[in-house]
Amino acid sequence: MPDSEHMADHTDTVVLHEELAFQDVLPVLWRPAPAPPRPEFLAGLSENNLQVLQSWEALTDQSRIEPDENSPLSADLQRMDRKLTLLLDMVGQILSSNRPRPTAVPVRFNALGAAWRAAGSPPAAASAGILEIYLHEYVAQPLRFAGTVTGVTASGDVTVRFAPLEDVVAALIAKVAFRRHRRQIAGRLGPHRAPS
Repeated sequence: MPDSEHMADHTDTVVLHEELAFQDVLPVLWRPAPAPPRPEFLAGLSENNLQVLQSWEALTDQSRIEPDENSPLSADLQRMDRKLTLLLDMVGQILSSNRPRPTAVPVRFNALGAAWRAAGSPPAAASAGILEIYLHEYVAQPLRFAGTVTGVTASGDVTVRFAPLEDVVAALIAKVAFRRHRRQIAGRLGPHRAPS
């Protein structure tokens, strides 16, 4: 993906539109729209995105109950955790077989916009549409953002500026990006030098 004033690729930080961004390889789909969306449609997108982000947070919560040898419930909690993980794996396999997803591509996004490498024909510059980003195989619904294409390169790199998001959704996206950034730093520093 290209460097530009809107998308920088720093050593320690993923930035888009001069703000911290979430980066991964995820299924992404651009759906062209004939006109900018109406306010009631944007409100529906916001409700959907809030639910998707809350589901993703619950699935990726890294906090684990530490086993306590003195607690009679510790072994039961660990068994329950393993069973829930198995159940989620099974649900994910059913979802993926029944609802094919778009091709996974490198993507970065924050509350302001997104940048990705189009798997097929990229959208036209300045066109309006809805960007769908599937955050996790266990979450059936994608994030959906109304936006306008602000850049397309010959190699198929696309940048989009989103319509303004509700504050609660923007805050959750910022939190998701920050948590991903912290994990990446911790992974580079190793287990003994991870930031507190």
